Amino acid sequence: MSSQITMAVPDSNLTAQFYCDSLGMSKQRHGLGYDPAQAHLKFLSGPSVYLQKGGFYWKIGLTVPDLDRSVLHLKSQGVSVSQPRQFEDIGYMAHILDPAGCTIELLQQGLQAPAAPKAPVDKLAQDAGHPVAAGAILAHVTVRVRNLGLAQNWRAEQGLYILSVQPLSDYGFTLYFYAFSQNSGPEKALTAIENRPWLWRRSYTLLEVQHLHAPGPVPGSVGPLAALCKTRAERSPLCPLSQVGLNV
Repeated sequence: MSSQITMAVPDSNLTAQFYCDSLGMSKQRHGLGYDPAQAHLKFLSGPSVYLQKGGFYWKIGLTVPDLDRSVLHLKSQGVSVSQPRQFEDIGYMAHILDPAGCTIELLQQGLQAPAAPKAPVDKLAQDAGHPVAAGAILAHVTVRVRNLGLAQNWRAEQGLYILSVQPLSDYGFTLYFYAFSQNSGPEKALTAIENRPWLWRRSYTLLEVQHLHAPGPVPGSVGPLAALCKTRAERSPLCPLSQVGLNV
């Protein structure tokens, strides 16, 4: 199985070109991506989509071997990038927006930034491979929910397994990561921080559910995410996305 993330954007050609040129994705069987075992992106042109703050859809996450190198490349392409930072014990990350205004998270495939000094920019430019795509993983697609029980019932119906739980009480939410894979990290506890570098290096795409703790309105469904679907391929890679048509 492989998965397809369908996004409605104002200009599908412009958006797809950005993902190819700036992020180094290439054409796969079911859209754009890095590898057949990961989810693929499909863009549909349509009316401008309202990106609701706190909406059901949040972001796409890419994990990369060298975040600083990726950021240097993106800046050289004129892409606005947030300052890379260490976010709690989750990881070293930065964020960008695609031409449709959708958030993309870039996350180092490890918990923290490397301590060793970086090579000069001209040396980075000479390194083999695309500065973002080399070793990159389309790692997760993130949605927000308030009703965790309903979300967990849905994931059980889809045959998804939980791989990691990451509480962030000071920020008012907990992150849950699901996949069809039953792989487990080096530590048995789902909340173990030691499992996170292992998680960021999975070769398949995860479904990340951000559970909002505080009472409030249900995250709105209006946004660019049109569909998540599970598709068959000649290979049988593991993937986390099945058909969904609900707002939890």
